[in-house]
Amino acid sequence: MPPSIDAPRSNTWLAQPSGPCCLKGTLHDGTSHGRFVTVAGVETYIVEPKKSNANGHILLYFPDVWGMFPNGLLVMDAFADSGYLVLGLDYFRGDPVWKHRRDRHDRSDPDFDYEAWKRKHMAFADEAVPRWVDEVKRSYGQASTKYACVGYCFGAPYVCDELAKSTVSAGAFAHPAFLKDCHFSKITKPLLLSCSVEDHTFPKEARQVAIDILQSGQKSYQLQLFSGVEHGFALRGNMKNPYERYVKEQSLKAIVAWFDFWLSQ
Repeated sequence: MPPSIDAPRSNTWLAQPSGPCCLKGTLHDGTSHGRFVTVAGVETYIVEPKKSNANGHILLYFPDVWGMFPNGLLVMDAFADSGYLVLGLDYFRGDPVWKHRRDRHDRSDPDFDYEAWKRKHMAFADEAVPRWVDEVKRSYGQASTKYACVGYCFGAPYVCDELAKSTVSAGAFAHPAFLKDCHFSKITKPLLLSCSVEDHTFPKEARQVAIDILQSGQKSYQLQLFSGVEHGFALRGNMKNPYERYVKEQSLKAIVAWFDFWLSQ
């Protein structure tokens, strides 16, 4: 059971580490139009907005366990279409989970240790993300630039880390993983939570504790909650299903609107 609001806020999981539900999804059709560069020694996808609607802001993208796969690239492109210069780092260094598990039923690689894989890549990401963010600011930002950040699943804790610092003006995550109660208590900037009602990684009880922490700390937040979809809905839903497509699009639209508002303040 998740902790009560009065429990110590340090190392209690609210959004659990990525599990079997993160190994499910469909690939989306489309051709991405960004490119890969190296930032702070990490391969990074960058996609620029059209000059006609560029807003001068930068969006930092923290991927899920599928890494730099087509769906994620297309989502980054969509954020760029909304006016943002978008950069997403590959903290899996070319070793996303789909190279070992195509889905949660795949056992073609019996020697794959999912737990060890998560520990390895989280250790690298914990070290790499702060210096990567600093390099993005130095190489792509200007004095007038404002920043936002978005994370999916594995990327959620890095959103909260940035929201506890001074770089970004707002952040958002969808179907999060790897979040402890302290991630919510330490943020100082606005957070949008895009979630599904049924999510074994971030269930109702844990979600309520997170909201209680945000409310008790008088944090700025918005909770977007969808029924009828599962963990991964914002990146890996079935686009041939009209409702799943609608949910994915509404999640993205809400995140863009959240950023547009807070970065205009």
